[in-house]
Amino acid sequence: MAEHERSGGCGCGHVRYSVLGDPIFTNNCHCTQCQHQTGSTSVVNAFYEAARIRLESGELAEHVVTAGSGGPHTICRCSECGAALWSYYPRLGRLGAGIRVGTLDEPQALVPDAVVHMREKMPWVTLPEGIPAFETYYDYRELLPQERVARMDALIAQSAAGNG
Repeated sequence: MAEHERSGGCGCGHVRYSVLGDPIFTNNCHCTQCQHQTGSTSVVNAFYEAARIRLESGELAEHVVTAGSGGPHTICRCSECGAALWSYYPRLGRLGAGIRVGTLDEPQALVPDAVVHMREKMPWVTLPEGIPAFETYYDYRELLPQERVARMDALIAQSAAGNG
C-alpha cells in the first residue's frame, strides 16, 4: 500500500512543501519557548523523518535559537513572509523535523498524540478530552504504537552512529 502525501505552505504562498506518510508523533506543546517562538499559547508539531519532507517551491531562511536542552533548535521559515514551517531539534539534528501542523493544507487531519509541557500552559487554556496530557514530556515507547516507536528508534540509532 502506497503512503499518502500531504502538502503545505506558508501564509504568502512563496513556499510549498510535501511530506510523505503519517508522522511518527504529533504533539501540542505549551512550553514558554514555543509560546515565544509562535506568539501564541502553544504549537502543534508533527514529527517526521526529514527525508520524508520535500521543499517543492520557494526558499527557506533558517533561524537558530536555543532549545530547552541547551542545544541548537533550527527553525525553517519562509524567506518572504517569515512563517515557521518546520524545525530541526538538537537530539536528532537534520534527521528528523517537526512540521508546524497549521501550515498543512489539511491541518485538521492530524490529531495530537499528546499535550506536553502543561505546567507552562496559560491558566485559561482548556485542554481537549481524550488526548493524554503531561506536565513535562513522556516516554514515546509507552504511548506510541510499535510501528512508530520503531521509526523513532531508527532515527535515534542513525543519530548515535553520527549519520545526522
